[in-house]
Amino acid sequence: MKVDSIHTGIVLDHIKAGRGMDVYRYLHLDELDCPVAYMRNVRSEAMGRKDIIKIDANINVDLDVLGYLDPGITVNIIVDGQLVEKKKLSLPEKLTNVITCKNPRCITTVEGALDQVFLLKDRARGVYRCMFCDAERKSKALR
Repeated sequence: MKVDSIHTGIVLDHIKAGRGMDVYRYLHLDELDCPVAYMRNVRSEAMGRKDIIKIDANINVDLDVLGYLDPGITVNIIVDGQLVEKKKLSLPEKLTNVITCKNPRCITTVEGALDQVFLLKDRARGVYRCMFCDAERKSKALR
């Protein structure tokens, strides 16, 4: 299989195998008006298998969301066919409006206008805690 290189854009590499479609959906890549290549189960010496997403446009990507979905993702910025920046992600310390609180008594459930804010409680287990009621949510990446 041959996928051409991109001239200017972003390559999301080292996505955990099978998780690329979650990233694709969450970033709404289907709504872009540019070429997007999604490769699944690509062979990798380091990971065994991985997913890769190539976006042939310079778009803004929420690195906190990517870090939450899969902290192992590498974001490669390509300009004029050259790699100009490589960003390694990790679980973000704070998430705002990325996940929702499941506690029916939480003020964010009652007051829809409030932001859903979660703070990282346990990096090793990927556990986040609601800033308002302390309800816990676990990162999808570490499940």
